Amino acid sequence: MSVRKKAVVIGLGHQALEDHLPGLADSQFARLAAVCDTDPDKVAAQAQLHQVPGFTDIRSLLEDVRPDFAIVAVPHHVGRGVIESCVAAGVHVMKEKPFATGPAEAAELAALCDKTGIELMVTVQRRFHPIYTAAVQLLEQIGQPYLVEGRYTFHCPDPAAGWRGRTSLAGGGALMDMGYHLIDLLIWYLGLPDRVLANTSTAALPDADYDAEDTALVHLAYDCGLYGFLLISRSAAPKAEQLAVTGPRGAVVIGRGRVRRLAPDGQLIESLTREPAWPSAATAQIDYFCRVLDGERTNPSGPSAHVVHAAFLAAAYTSQTSRTPADPKEYLL
Repeated sequence: MSVRKKAVVIGLGHQALEDHLPGLADSQFARLAAVCDTDPDKVAAQAQLHQVPGFTDIRSLLEDVRPDFAIVAVPHHVGRGVIESCVAAGVHVMKEKPFATGPAEAAELAALCDKTGIELMVTVQRRFHPIYTAAVQLLEQIGQPYLVEGRYTFHCPDPAAGWRGRTSLAGGGALMDMGYHLIDLLIWYLGLPDRVLANTSTAALPDADYDAEDTALVHLAYDCGLYGFLLISRSAAPKAEQLAVTGPRGAVVIGRGRVRRLAPDGQLIESLTREPAWPSAATAQIDYFCRVLDGERTNPSGPSAHVVHAAFLAAAYTSQTSRTPADPKEYLL
């Protein structure tokens, strides 16, 4: 891979600034060729900072730059249109989560990528971070899991702000947005649950006008006897991110910078810590994607894998509305 691939970043919000642009700066196999956003001030600032062309129109970007791939980090409701523009231009895509806003959209985008030969990888960076990959091996040592507990919380001063506060734009609230990471870990480590029962809330700001949940609690059940829950909140402090899986031989506790294996009585057996360098996960995913494009690796986070995530989310939201458990597998289209 002697010539680095041309990458463009579409959408210059928090994820692009914190993960994708730093990740590209440290990449072995890709280089930033241009940036794009609907906000001309953001475009001008990042274009000047990185010394690359800036665009406010996606089609002009794709025609003028002709990139090898695009990193797409846009509001949920415009993601499909951006992907379709990239596919029409023959440009591969790294898509910031979620892959889609519902099962039908996920199935249609998966079919489109398959038909056109476009590679699409969803940017779930935890799959490329050593803490989370190490957990796969540690989980094999605790026996058949019977309990899973997930928590991802932080305090956002205004969970009603912008497009994230509107279900019609975001497709969902905290569960679909930040919760996507825990859902991905759950499916990666343990598979798709057989039943989910969800409750959501928009009570953090009683006087605000928003309908995308700030908090969600999802109860999980597997036919093998594994049970548990995910608690997601963008309004509840303290900031915490953890997934704990318990089996007869102990537990594995996975956090953003540390994974621990505990004995059945809670005593620490072993641990692995990685500090700090979080953007390294973004760099690893970018470089891996370049290898996928060169046929050297298979895509572990492609459309067919994330159709499952859309099914989980659809079941959770249906359960919240019906107040009854739902089977995610019924939403696999």
